[in-house]
Amino acid sequence: MRPLSDTLMRMTAFRDAASAMAGRPGSDRLVELKGFGGNPGGLRALAYVPEALPRHAPLVVVLHGCTQSAAEYDLGSGWSALAEQAGFALLFPEQARANNFNLCFNWFEPGDIRRGRGEAASIRQMIEKMITTHGLDRRRVFVTGLSAGGAMANVLLASYPEVFAGGAVIAGLPYGVAGSPLEAFDRMRGHGGPEPDALPGLVRKASAHKGPWPALSVWHGGADHTVSPANGEALLHQWRGLHRLDEDPSHTDAQAGHTRRTWHDARGRPVLEHVLVEGMGHGVPLKPDGAPGGGVSGAYMLDVGLASTIAIARSWDLMDKPPTRPRKTRTGGPAPANPLLAVIEDALRAAGLMR
Repeated sequence: MRPLSDTLMRMTAFRDAASAMAGRPGSDRLVELKGFGGNPGGLRALAYVPEALPRHAPLVVVLHGCTQSAAEYDLGSGWSALAEQAGFALLFPEQARANNFNLCFNWFEPGDIRRGRGEAASIRQMIEKMITTHGLDRRRVFVTGLSAGGAMANVLLASYPEVFAGGAVIAGLPYGVAGSPLEAFDRMRGHGGPEPDALPGLVRKASAHKGPWPALSVWHGGADHTVSPANGEALLHQWRGLHRLDEDPSHTDAQAGHTRRTWHDARGRPVLEHVLVEGMGHGVPLKPDGAPGGGVSGAYMLDVGLASTIAIARSWDLMDKPPTRPRKTRTGGPAPANPLLAVIEDALRAAGLMR
């Protein structure tokens, strides 16, 4: 059993490595989003909206890890470079040191993870501001994050499941398993917490949601000594229960260096996947080959020959879509549309014949 002091030492190393990375230039693409609501969690909001954003474009919410800034995470993960190419908007909530000294999202604090409260409520307000300002597609909102950001991504999926079509948790943890910093450290090491069969119920109690649950992609390094890979398995158990899936996956794809397991629902749709990257430590899997979304290697941005940002975007059908009519500016709101055409398009989307 790994002692708490070992985890604290690893978190210190995480902070030191990220501080070294902070000397590198971050992404300069992000623009601050203001006036998004009461902001009960005291978070900052940054956004990236491509100049030629298509009408009814998707939105991806991206949550950084501990000690990181939104700009640093964007630079490493490559999200804005991919959004520019593929045509979707990005929202980057950013933690404040006044909330958490290590800039971790407080995924373990009861006042920050409940619907309508704290950090979760602040991010929900940011999402609404982005949708209304830029005319984004409410049916294509996604969330992803690393470590504490991954755990907070799962908080949002649990607290506001009706808002999201899907999520991707990288080196994160299940919802509702910790209620204090000490419990959080214990869960990170894979110790304690609720019995596996109780995990789906924690999400069901987080809201009054009765509709379909978002799809989820779980990513973890097989050699992660900061957040134990056991947490990835616990996440799978939590969401298999919500989607009423069998324990055995519908499909397993083993490639050099990683194994992908996929679960399909009763209609044959992929709703849950798990990617385990062999030998990888704590961080985001990257393939920094210069392609948009390939990322830039650095602290907790790990070149393992697997571009998770691109893979996640593809799983959400954000790439290789035919272009639609672009906007005129990044800040001027929706471009004028033909009202009759808009009605027809909305009817086709409602029937599932158009995205």
